[in-house]
Amino acid sequence: METSVLIVDDEVEIRKMLKQIFTLEGYLVYTAKDGQEALDKVSVLMGKKENGFSEDFLDLKENAGPDIILLDVNMPKLDGYEVCKRIREYVNCPILFLSARVDEEDKVKGFRVGGDDYIEKPFSMTELKERVAAHLRRQRRINESERVGFSGVFTISYSGKQVLFGEEVIHLTKTEYEIVEFLSQHKNQVFTKEMIYERLWGFDKDGESSIITEHIRRIRQKLKKYSDEAMVETVWGVGYRWIG
Repeated sequence: METSVLIVDDEVEIRKMLKQIFTLEGYLVYTAKDGQEALDKVSVLMGKKENGFSEDFLDLKENAGPDIILLDVNMPKLDGYEVCKRIREYVNCPILFLSARVDEEDKVKGFRVGGDDYIEKPFSMTELKERVAAHLRRQRRINESERVGFSGVFTISYSGKQVLFGEEVIHLTKTEYEIVEFLSQHKNQVFTKEMIYERLWGFDKDGESSIITEHIRRIRQKLKKYSDEAMVETVWGVGYRWIG
């Protein structure tokens, strides 16, 4: 089955360019011109809404895609942050923000609402393709894992991509789950924030340390609702390790 990508951008030329490039790379490409259309299309492909769009989108629904989403931040009707926040509840694929906003605050906001990467415009097509490929490789590694790990009062289902307390599923964003998965599979090993970022996404990028810190803060906050037992330990001046 072809790997599918949903491209969401209000600039028609960018949509055309990205569709052409990723089609040539062998992807099955779908597009949306604004945030509302992106929500509608994702709702259709998840079987939550009747299809009112083009014939090619019928195929997308049948394929239960997309495998990855490229999402512009500045769009009419709904911006990319709001779109990501709304769909992250039921979409587990990687979501990559595309934006001319370069402030660290904007990047942190993107990760807080469930994004997996933040790519600045104008971007190198070579870099964009490599980042997309890195996220998809990571996703495939997760999907191929059939192991189930136990950590104190919590259960980590690697094949189901879930963390559970008893039979109750603890809601983590995709990135939060990936951090738990990575650290738990390397118990008692210490990783810097930079190492965690690089190991998760296959490349190193300066200035992303605060993003990992924020994700781990949210993980701890969510797990603490169920148990006071510490899972992730801070090794001051170095990084983090899984001790659950």
